[in-house]
Amino acid sequence: MINIINEFPAADLHGGQLYAINNFLDPKDLTGKDVLDIGCGFGWFERHAIKQDIKKIIAMDHTDEDLKTIRKFILDPRVDFSVGSAIALPFPDNSFDTVVTWEVLEHIPKRTEVQMFREMKRVLRPEGRIYLSTPHHSFITNLLDPAYLLTGHRHYKPRMIEKFAEEAQLTVENMTVKGGFLDSIFVLNLYIAKWIFRRRPFFENFFNKSADRRYTSSKNGKFQLFAALRLTKKV
Repeated sequence: MINIINEFPAADLHGGQLYAINNFLDPKDLTGKDVLDIGCGFGWFERHAIKQDIKKIIAMDHTDEDLKTIRKFILDPRVDFSVGSAIALPFPDNSFDTVVTWEVLEHIPKRTEVQMFREMKRVLRPEGRIYLSTPHHSFITNLLDPAYLLTGHRHYKPRMIEKFAEEAQLTVENMTVKGGFLDSIFVLNLYIAKWIFRRRPFFENFFNKSADRRYTSSKNGKFQLFAALRLTKKV
């Protein structure tokens, strides 16, 4: 991930990140656990996960350059770093209690989703959990995502996640879709502000407060899909 505006691991979470930490991920899957974060980016998850008294977390991304920012700012001894591919994880079988991967599935090579699910299953311990988020496939989300229209950035429907899980012998324990129209507008705002003006998003506080309301609402959303998976129990 190119850090073109000198970002650092977020201390103040909003929207999907806040929902993932506070509402979706069970704290019991962090406290005292060995955790793998596939596609760690700048380290927002590591910054907040270590507050849950994890045993160890491996922050993994695709290249050394991708890890440059997180290595600079996340200095806790419980955090290790690794370069690797989501479809060929560089870890032994049964290495982790919890695997998380936020907004990564859509970036791996096309038609390798099942391989990624199989790799997550392989490194997961028997009673472990996998948590993921990815863009949700809907008309508005697709229409307002330039990456979807121009570069093949993928969005997923719940039944697609269920199919990947089934083929990898994983079971979906929980799945939900959150966010809405304004979150898609924020993505456009983010692209324009970051890639054209080299700055933070315009009206960022407004969008953050608005997203927090949507993500804490009990209503179903359209923008971002969250799933929790476990190993399929043999009968």
